[in-house]
Amino acid sequence: MAVLDENGPEPPTPHADPRGNPLLRTQFVIPARPPTFLRRERLHKHLGEALATPLTVVDGAAGAGKTLLVADWAAAQERPVAWLTARLAGKGCGTFWAYLLQALRLADVPLTGDIGTPAGPGRVDDALLTRLAGELSARDAPVVVAIDDYDQATDPEIADQLDFVLQQAGRGMCLVLVTRTEPLLPLHRYRAAGAITEIKNAELAFTPREAAELLTLHGLQLQADDVGALVKRTQGWAAGLRLCALAAQGQTDPREYLKGFEADRTTIADYLIAEVLKRQSPRTQDLLLRTSILERFRPDLADALTGRTDAGLILTELHRENAFVEYLGHGWFRFHPLFAEILRAHLRVCCPRLEPELHRRAAHWLRHSGTLDETLGHAVAAGDWEAAADALVDDLAIGEIFTGLRSDALSELFSRMGPEPTSPATDLVRAAQHLSRCDLERGLSCLERAEDALARQNGPSADDGPGPAAARLSCALLETLAARLTGSPGRAEAAARTAEQLRSEVPGRLLEDHPELMALLVTHLGSARLWAGRFRDARAALTTVADSGRAAPTAHLREECMGHLALIDYLNGWAGRAERKAAAVVAAADRCDPPPVPGPGLASLVLAAVAVDRNELDRAETLLDATADAGHRLLDPVARAVHVLVSGRVLLARGDARAALEAADRAVVADVASPWAEAHTTAVAAAAHLAEGRPEMAVKLLEEEPDGEPVCLAGAVRAELAAGRTGAAIELVERVRPQSQVGPAITVGTALARAQVAGEVGDLATQRRLVARALEEARRERLRRPFLESGPWLRTLLRTVPLRGLAEGWLVPGSPSSGHPEPVREGPPLPVVRELSGRERDVLRRLAQMMSTEEIAADLYVSVNTVKTHIKSAYRKLAVNRRHDAVRRARELGLL
Repeated sequence: MAVLDENGPEPPTPHADPRGNPLLRTQFVIPARPPTFLRRERLHKHLGEALATPLTVVDGAAGAGKTLLVADWAAAQERPVAWLTARLAGKGCGTFWAYLLQALRLADVPLTGDIGTPAGPGRVDDALLTRLAGELSARDAPVVVAIDDYDQATDPEIADQLDFVLQQAGRGMCLVLVTRTEPLLPLHRYRAAGAITEIKNAELAFTPREAAELLTLHGLQLQADDVGALVKRTQGWAAGLRLCALAAQGQTDPREYLKGFEADRTTIADYLIAEVLKRQSPRTQDLLLRTSILERFRPDLADALTGRTDAGLILTELHRENAFVEYLGHGWFRFHPLFAEILRAHLRVCCPRLEPELHRRAAHWLRHSGTLDETLGHAVAAGDWEAAADALVDDLAIGEIFTGLRSDALSELFSRMGPEPTSPATDLVRAAQHLSRCDLERGLSCLERAEDALARQNGPSADDGPGPAAARLSCALLETLAARLTGSPGRAEAAARTAEQLRSEVPGRLLEDHPELMALLVTHLGSARLWAGRFRDARAALTTVADSGRAAPTAHLREECMGHLALIDYLNGWAGRAERKAAAVVAAADRCDPPPVPGPGLASLVLAAVAVDRNELDRAETLLDATADAGHRLLDPVARAVHVLVSGRVLLARGDARAALEAADRAVVADVASPWAEAHTTAVAAAAHLAEGRPEMAVKLLEEEPDGEPVCLAGAVRAELAAGRTGAAIELVERVRPQSQVGPAITVGTALARAQVAGEVGDLATQRRLVARALEEARRERLRRPFLESGPWLRTLLRTVPLRGLAEGWLVPGSPSSGHPEPVREGPPLPVVRELSGRERDVLRRLAQMMSTEEIAADLYVSVNTVKTHIKSAYRKLAVNRRHDAVRRARELGLL
């Protein structure tokens, strides 16, 4: 091809532009490609379409690789390419055309002397342009003209003249423009006619595969993830990738350098400041620096930061110029990530005290027109905690501290808030923070202070937001949580009534945007009702949340309510139903990444309770251990009571009556006593007394419980018979009335109690009939514990026909009749390796009491990690892997 040879003879052409200055030979030289240049075939192929259209525009930011792309393509062409770097186009249209005519001559394009030369630096005769277009249109093959730095040709007259020549030249000319800005040519007309090839900034960006190849050319081998991260940070910007690669070559660990380099301390900063920032006017530079604190911005937001009204025009022009300003649609813009980093660093150097004020202004604007996350981020960056708390409360988003995808982020964000800001909103946020960690004392103190302040307020808030109604509704939510944690059902009901009244005063949009708030409130209400033993009312509230759809913010709450519903089923005697619900909750939690907080603690406890009923003690202890080891917080008295109940029943089933009694005696502190919790723990304590030969004590305990609790009634019958008071047992049995809503676990227990009384009075036929009914009821759900706890009288009876047939395979050895395998019996324990230390024995004794790791740490005044270390050491010395194995082995060795 014909390219200017700097060492060859001079062509017979003019040597000066219209001003008399010599023509600069460098403006006609195709730029050389560096050794590390990467030819990207997808772009090379796309640029090849330029030969089929009269106009091609390669439009990209500074350093996007557009010049080298076109230079490489031009150098590979067989036909002549006229190359012009238009850096002198600003000197006038006459100068521009003088250089373009010279580029054509240097590319061996024959031009007659009739064409002439421009009359002056700023003027070109129409006749010259007409003659040039005519000679080009007569060509057999088009001449390719590539004009680099075309963005320097800012005179609209040049664009009009170039468009005229291009149109009149017909197929005699293919024009390739390399520019940072979209040219002033009537591109819409070319696009409509299919007469243009365009390569835009986004297409010029390197793909991860191309970036990896480029880094390889620089001697760098990176993993795919590292390359992807670098491409994401640079957005595939060619100059950024090349400069990063060059900088990394001098590092001892290039991979670590590229993962965490500070853009403002590299040559990238020098490049962008010189090529982009400094080329702008002072007003534009001011706007760029001030808006650099924003992840995204609109013109009116930028105006709020600059105090001017010209942001719209400036941002539109910056985007058109590919000045690293990206348009996101709907009026929003953002900076290239590296450019934003460098601008922020430059802002801190130029105006070190301005940044907090800019964040404050941004937070104020975004509170009305942006997202909550953006508002909080800028308010916190400004150190304005009252504004941050006001935004969270007014948006009805305080529930997100407890649940949802942002709970951890919000908790971490507001954990940095000191005690100084005091307003209703800051106190509400503090109360939420404390209550989420079950710190009742500080949580209730902050909540009371917020309620007092709100009670003194009247009218709407100063910023025309939702006003005190949003704050009071947030108070109602925290009140129900406090009521749940303290076991105060009346307080929960009062808060729920207040919330219902306030809902109409809050914009419906906010409630729709934050479904977690009311879902949390109803969940806490349902739990408080369950604690009070109002199962029907509790089920109504909990079902509302459990069936509320699939919204992500309420996913954990739906599972939590399902766990509570499973407990209601269990307490009503429906072990199978309870197991299915609880298993679904645990399975859903296992699929979550990250797992929900606080986790499926109650559901796991329900599964453990069902396992005890089936005499699957290993499974029950595993579930208890998993709940404790995973650090699940037992948020409320409901969960704590179930933990006490299951722990006591497991210990009792293992034959450790004393430990079971200690477990049952661990009081669950609450404002109001729970009838079912007291009944079940009393039943465990009474059974422990019976096991240790103290029937009178068992009778005394059970006399204090209400008659309506079946679990206490059955236990009282056994206690009276053990004490030799058959008449009293008969009187108790006569109080038992059939209940249609209770499940097999309750009917089996009462049937066995009545059967035992029938046997005492010699009514053997009734006894067998009742036992047969109990076996039939229990077999469907494999309820073994009621039979094992009934005493020796039942073992003899089960050997008789036809009762043996009803019990074989699932309750007593024999051919399985129900398809359920017998429980697996454990092998002998392994020997002790070394003696336990005193502290290890202290920890082991508390493990035997079913205390959690946190409870042991608090009891021994040591850290949780120290307790875990002692537990692991004890396990190793006892040659076991689980809590119940360690306790059992220690008892066998006389260590407990």
